[in-house]
Amino acid sequence: MAEPGSAAGFLGVGWGFPVSVTDAGQIGRARGEDAIREAIWLILSTAKGERVMRPDFGCGIHDLVFAVGNATTAGMVAQHVRQALILWEPRVEVVDVQVAPEPGAPAVLLIRIEYRVRSTNNVFNLVYPYYLERGAT
Repeated sequence: MAEPGSAAGFLGVGWGFPVSVTDAGQIGRARGEDAIREAIWLILSTAKGERVMRPDFGCGIHDLVFAVGNATTAGMVAQHVRQALILWEPRVEVVDVQVAPEPGAPAVLLIRIEYRVRSTNNVFNLVYPYYLERGAT
């Protein structure tokens, strides 16, 4: 169990994403830096307006579905991601966001996020696939 004043205590414990049930019948949980990674994934996966009680929560990248897969769209995606993480994930400092098409799949943008956990100063990377066309594989 993490002590309240420790870095692990600050990073917290929350529901795992996707939500699951353990063998003991408990809700699956994410702890520490795993909880942050899952929170980032959740922020990026949620469209603004999707949550009724928190309509401003989420990331604006979902407004770009069906956009042309070019440098302008990649720049807008990077800006939306950076803004959403700065607003909704205060436990991290966004170091870099890079967006590029997946090789062989121009309708898929790979969002590479480098972030630093503020309390531990550890740096992590996350790659989030974003589909410009629904049903693209």
